[in-house]
Amino acid sequence: MDPKVFFIVLLATFMHAIWNGMVKKHPDKVIAVAGIVFGHVPFSLIAIIFLPIPSAESIPYIIASAFVHQGYQWYLLRSYQIGDLTKVYPIARGFGPLVATTISILLLGLVLDYFIILSIFLISLGIMILGVFESNIIKNLNIIKYSLLTGFFIGLYSLIDGYGARVSLSAISYMSWSFTLNSLLFLVLLKLNKNENIFRKVMKEGKKIFWIGGFLSYVIYIIVIWGFTKAPIPMVAALRESSIFFSIFIGYIFLKEKITSIKIISIILIVFGVFGLKFL
Repeated sequence: MDPKVFFIVLLATFMHAIWNGMVKKHPDKVIAVAGIVFGHVPFSLIAIIFLPIPSAESIPYIIASAFVHQGYQWYLLRSYQIGDLTKVYPIARGFGPLVATTISILLLGLVLDYFIILSIFLISLGIMILGVFESNIIKNLNIIKYSLLTGFFIGLYSLIDGYGARVSLSAISYMSWSFTLNSLLFLVLLKLNKNENIFRKVMKEGKKIFWIGGFLSYVIYIIVIWGFTKAPIPMVAALRESSIFFSIFIGYIFLKEKITSIKIISIILIVFGVFGLKFL
């Protein structure tokens, strides 16, 4: 991977860990997730006004991305109803790059070096073990099922957005249109999930997540999408998810979480994986 792409995406992973820490700290995960999704809209509208309209070729990708994001958000909310963030999130985020890699190789004809594939696997494994080895998770297989389904949609929308951004005139404009459509569809999804007046609740109980988390998430994903246009999507997707590495330290410093032996193993696997993406 090109050094510039590597370090810019790595910077985005650190920012990714910050807004995830905000979501993790918030007592109502539905409000927190909604705050991030709706928080994309103000910045998206600014981009839509000032940037060129995406190419006609990218429009099907925008629509597909918005709908696939609903699958991600639906199963994420379902996961949070039966399991907390520490169980759900690592499994989902770790599984996403594996999905993107598998589809890319088997269906899209992408050729990756075996060491790159191993590096992606190490990062994903390092992330997923944080959720798999959480206490009592094995007793509730629904947590694993919904987390893996969430991860499947993460891998799917990563591929859609990567290829969509490549054929658009502007990756920022592409994602801004997708974010806006996504937020509209998400309102419908929330109603189906029996969450009423959610925007009002976000403005009352999650305003900081809406503005700060929404802005960080917007910028981060724009950087990731830019990375998708410069390097193989599975590599960038895996590097992005290494934000869990920073999340462990944010949790330790600000949320008073313990550094367990599983977290140490996770850190080692992720570091080796990231090293492989950069140098192998």
